[in-house]
Amino acid sequence: MFKNVLVGVDGRPAGRDAIALASHLTAPDGKLTLANVHSGGLHPIRAVTPGSGEAERDGSNTLLEAERAAAGVEAELVSVVSGSPGRGLHQQTEDQHADLLVVGSCGRGALGRVMLGDDTRAALNGAPCAVAVASAGYGKHPTPLANVGVGYNDSAESEAALAAARELAAPTKATVHALQVVSIPPYAYTGLIPADIGDSMEEILKDAERRMAELPDVEARVVYGLAGEELAAFGELLDMLVVGSRGYGPVKRLMLGSTSDFLERHARCSLLVLPRGSATDSAHP
Repeated sequence: MFKNVLVGVDGRPAGRDAIALASHLTAPDGKLTLANVHSGGLHPIRAVTPGSGEAERDGSNTLLEAERAAAGVEAELVSVVSGSPGRGLHQQTEDQHADLLVVGSCGRGALGRVMLGDDTRAALNGAPCAVAVASAGYGKHPTPLANVGVGYNDSAESEAALAAARELAAPTKATVHALQVVSIPPYAYTGLIPADIGDSMEEILKDAERRMAELPDVEARVVYGLAGEELAAFGELLDMLVVGSRGYGPVKRLMLGSTSDFLERHARCSLLVLPRGSATDSAHP
């Protein structure tokens, strides 16, 4: 579970989905903060209109109080002035040293699917901590985590994701599922396919299955295909999918790779993306 959780809210259903998910991800002794980002006096029109910035701040505080009351949660409230929601949430995350940022999806596409608009993508890209995206409609059915999945491939990032999945599953004794996707070789798209490709792929799959079978207390399986598509479909069975991401810079900020980028548009459950190097320092039992 996470100790210091920031939730982006804007008065729309996606923000309520995020609050509901954050409630399940925050440790009993953790801190939950609801943040609303508004432009305040930064907007050119409001900058020349006396009192408009103060009125917008008051409206932001009223919105936050209403969302907290409707959700029935204990949470601190913070009204953030910034030129964009993504930038404002990043800054607040850094200011309060949050270990998790939770946002909602824009709700396009199939019911329950994670689909991101520009603001949510901005919150993900460059975030200084782990980021969770609540699936559309989660706030209407905020069930505890029963099935937590992880994309696994033996990398350091996937080991971090598996450790986090186990920790998140522990309080509710949820089942942990792991999926390894054996990717289609690049040369398969060139038409120059070796004659022994069938034998070599069978060996690769068998080797992956042997290694996955060694993971303790995990329901694991291996499939052959495209990582993003297979993991997105995997989400049909899950309440949350945990994946790792590439990191950059001295503080190991989160930067999405191609698979995470695909999942933020197509995952069929709530999504948790961990920054590189955060196997256990982001989540706590």
